[in-house]
Amino acid sequence: MMLTSKPVKGEEAHDLGLVDAVVAPSQLISTARQWALDILERRRPWVATLYKTDKLEPLGEAREIFKFARAQARKQAPNLKHPIVCINVVEEGVVSGPRAGLLKEAEAFQELVHSDTCKSLIHIFFAQRGTSKVPGVTDLGLMPRRVNKVAILGGGLMGSGIATALILSSYPVILKEVNEKFLEAGINRVRANLQSRLKKGQMTQEKFDKTMSLLKGALDYESFKDVDMVIEAVIENVSLKQQIFADLEKYCPPHCILASNTSTIDLNLIGERTKSQDRIVGAHFFSPAHIMPLLEIVRTNKTSPQVIVDLLDIGKKIKKTPVVVGNCTGFAVNRMFFPYTQAAFLLVEHGTDPYLIDRAITKFGMPMGPFRLADLVGFGVAIATGMQFIENFPERTYRSMIIPIMQEDKRAGETTRKGFYLYDDKRKARPDPELKKYIEKARSISGVAIDPKFSKLPEKDIVEMIFFPVVNEACRVFAEGIAVKAADLDVAAVMGMGFPPYRGGIMFWADSLGSKYIYSRLEEWSKLYGEFFKPCAFLAERAAKGAPLSAPVEQTKSKL
Repeated sequence: MMLTSKPVKGEEAHDLGLVDAVVAPSQLISTARQWALDILERRRPWVATLYKTDKLEPLGEAREIFKFARAQARKQAPNLKHPIVCINVVEEGVVSGPRAGLLKEAEAFQELVHSDTCKSLIHIFFAQRGTSKVPGVTDLGLMPRRVNKVAILGGGLMGSGIATALILSSYPVILKEVNEKFLEAGINRVRANLQSRLKKGQMTQEKFDKTMSLLKGALDYESFKDVDMVIEAVIENVSLKQQIFADLEKYCPPHCILASNTSTIDLNLIGERTKSQDRIVGAHFFSPAHIMPLLEIVRTNKTSPQVIVDLLDIGKKIKKTPVVVGNCTGFAVNRMFFPYTQAAFLLVEHGTDPYLIDRAITKFGMPMGPFRLADLVGFGVAIATGMQFIENFPERTYRSMIIPIMQEDKRAGETTRKGFYLYDDKRKARPDPELKKYIEKARSISGVAIDPKFSKLPEKDIVEMIFFPVVNEACRVFAEGIAVKAADLDVAAVMGMGFPPYRGGIMFWADSLGSKYIYSRLEEWSKLYGEFFKPCAFLAERAAKGAPLSAPVEQTKSKL
């Protein structure tokens, strides 16, 4: 419980013997006061739970348990100090008694509360709760409308995941596909998602049956006449999405929210053939949609505040953290992180081992490195999204041929069991010695020569060369008003891309290093390796004044 920060409710804590009594909120202070007086006047013994030993192992066995717990904590969270401190404090209480344990706990807490990790986690905690407050939207007094039925177009990985999230929160869902085969596959994906919960004991068979009954399949738009929201989740094809939204305008009621799960395409482009721009919105989920906690709500200049309020309410009900962002290619998360993989390709073509990059980035705290991530997402998606950024930001993209060359050889990532890694039946990844030939071929096309410095890059330099371009793009996103506040970008990075929460998010982490330092490094690299690293005007301005990157734009302008 302590190591995972798992919350325990009052009754369960009482049953476990962690608390002495459970009382109503209105009686808490008066009961606590009376208990203190009773203890002082010896009418009640000192806190009973403090001296409970019935669940403790013999000392020798207990020490082995603590040893094992430390090894697990170091393996799972190598960058974190506080899990080890928790174990040390508990061990002190077991070995030396409760008073000694409490004293050590008080001392340890004072040290940890002033640590960078503590400040980062507190920042993320409050930033997450602040995402639902959107100036000019949530302060207008609008109430969310009731959404009784939702339709989803596309039963692929994303569509089935979104459907799963909705029916788990008791929303009736219509899943539309183009033919019976695809529809059956989509419904089976939803069923598999729920069966996974069933096997883990997270839901009963009765709950499983009831939840599945909320999902209905469709091959046409006939059943869309009474839906309150549609979420389009088809492939990233502009003309296809335009046709779908033109059809939706015809078949859906005039109040229906028309949402797209696109990850990169401009919403104005998607709704170009409609007259319903005020109800078109982005509802960008992250894969797997029923598990990942972030919902990126994308608004255009014409999206009505009411639609945003409605979607914020739905996000809350399906247990997602919603972040409202502006409309642009890639929106907030994908736009911030498009340099992430491109920087990795740049390093590789200059001579850095891709597996060394993945190890360094994982050690930094990401769930996986950029090459393992590319395998997981799939090369088709990687190329489709990459082309959007090359088309819209040509001056600051790094174009590598590594993935297209690998695709020619029938490699597409984890789904084909061959990508940057090789995969066995259990999808366990292992390095592929053949990868070198694809890198060499891509290097010959790009004309990049191996730089000896890149083969011996320290982990610190790898991390900075991968993440500082991300910070640079995040600065652009913030400066352009795509994000209302920098803290929203922190939450989006943590919940959408797995940026380590104990580093506080991308902007918070950048401020811990300082705008001057990041600017100087990017400026140095841009002179050596090109426009990809060139610091943006916003970053240059903040660095010149030593201002934090996350300070409100208006506030900084007034100071400057």
